Amino acid sequence: MLDVMLDLETMGNGPDAAIVAIGAVEFDLEAGEIGEKFYMVVDLESAIQMGGIMDASTVLWWMQQSDEARNVFTRQGETITKSMLMFSRWLRERGDRSDVRVWGNGVAFDNVILAGSYRRHNVTPPWSGRNNRCYRTVMKLHPHVKMQRVGVHHNAVDDAENQARHLISMIGSKTI
Repeated sequence: MLDVMLDLETMGNGPDAAIVAIGAVEFDLEAGEIGEKFYMVVDLESAIQMGGIMDASTVLWWMQQSDEARNVFTRQGETITKSMLMFSRWLRERGDRSDVRVWGNGVAFDNVILAGSYRRHNVTPPWSGRNNRCYRTVMKLHPHVKMQRVGVHHNAVDDAENQARHLISMIGSKTI
């Protein structure tokens, strides 16, 4: 499978936002199938130490989310460095860096934030920038196709899977 839906949970909304969870799921648009999943909770302190930025409005936003979503803050996280290393390894298992298409929810959010974190670590992101894809754009072009949400809203891996399934329902088996 050459398509991966990425979802991050962060403590900010800018390109340098501190990451608290990385979720991803591989999927096949043609076959309409969901494949392997990746989920890692990130130690917030390590993300900030490596240049991640936290903003007050996002903290306030998190306070309004469900207990299940906020559970990410009660779990022991891995360092941002280890989290990115594990994601890189997982993504390499999906295919060659130049072939894997990484979808994110917004042209300036998930992919940009994670790529920025890699760059702050002086590491090339494990996917080619020319293979960035924007789920949000497709969603806006198909407003009549409703998402069937399962799992915990604002859990990175649950959101990644929901977005992949929604994308499949919008454009599956169509040429992208």
